[in-house]
Amino acid sequence: MKPPILIIIITTMMAGTMMVMVSSHWMFIWIGFEMNMLAIIPILMKTFNPRAMEASTKYFLTQATASMILMLGIITNLLLTGQWTMSNMLNPIASNMMTIALTMKLGLSPFHFWVPEVTQGISMLSAMILLTWQKIAPLSTLYQMSPSINSNLLLTMAMISMLVGGWGGLNQTQLRKIMAYSSISHMGWMTAVTLINPNLMILNLVIYVMMTLGTFMLFTYNSSTTTLSLSYSWNKFPLTTSLMLILMMSIGGLPPLSGFMPKWMIIQELTKNNMIIMSTLMTLTALLNLFFYVRLAYATALTMFPSTNNMKMKWLFNNQKTSPLLSPLIIMSTMLLPLSPMMLILY
Repeated sequence: MKPPILIIIITTMMAGTMMVMVSSHWMFIWIGFEMNMLAIIPILMKTFNPRAMEASTKYFLTQATASMILMLGIITNLLLTGQWTMSNMLNPIASNMMTIALTMKLGLSPFHFWVPEVTQGISMLSAMILLTWQKIAPLSTLYQMSPSINSNLLLTMAMISMLVGGWGGLNQTQLRKIMAYSSISHMGWMTAVTLINPNLMILNLVIYVMMTLGTFMLFTYNSSTTTLSLSYSWNKFPLTTSLMLILMMSIGGLPPLSGFMPKWMIIQELTKNNMIIMSTLMTLTALLNLFFYVRLAYATALTMFPSTNNMKMKWLFNNQKTSPLLSPLIIMSTMLLPLSPMMLILY
């Protein structure tokens, strides 16, 4: 893809998301979603092959269906209230339609089937954008309409998403599919707390985006796409391998790493609101996620390749890739826990 065209496409994609974030008018929100969707399709098809074509088609059909349901909800709300503003959401049917449309765009269960398939069919860079930037617009809309969302509907979907994200990733060897199931699980955590404290959802999103960006950058730096190819990296990149171990533990939510902070705060918030059973189930599903992160960390950093490299000549060429943002991302993805008291005051 030529640079000017790529710049136009990325600018349109970012403008669409920004429009959704700053608008309180349903028509502008819908237009922003459409701009974002139509701009991301060429980015998904950047590596032009049949698998990328299939993944892009699946993504387009799912997002177009979600946009149609969203517009149906918007029109229903308009007919009943006569207003386009987000603040006036008195009708439960319109609210439920919009919630379903936004959860479909996010990839929450039971609308999660497209996420692993699309993520596996596209390149690492496209997958990174899909699992980070593309989550911002639907979550910002959920944030704005959180007072009028049906709590039973959203909490049920969040709980199923955590279970699906945990169970689905257990048997995977493809790194992109593992990250996709991880994303489904994290979206479940975010939407569960949206109804009680939407600000915590923003905190969770920021930390999730930093951890996912760092992980995808490490995968790209190592040129790894499967657990097997990742297990070879200790021989050439021992430091990178150690960083991968710490990052995986952080995504899993182990203290004293950054990933523990949002989980801790969310469980604390749910407990304060007497949702003991929900918080217990969420903690148990976090263990499922932790298992496949530990398995990745074990394959990467805690096992050794059968033959040691005693040759003077390296069996891999020197890596020419540059990752300028990798260092700050890894630091922020692992060392933010001491800032928890400040975060508690802010949120």
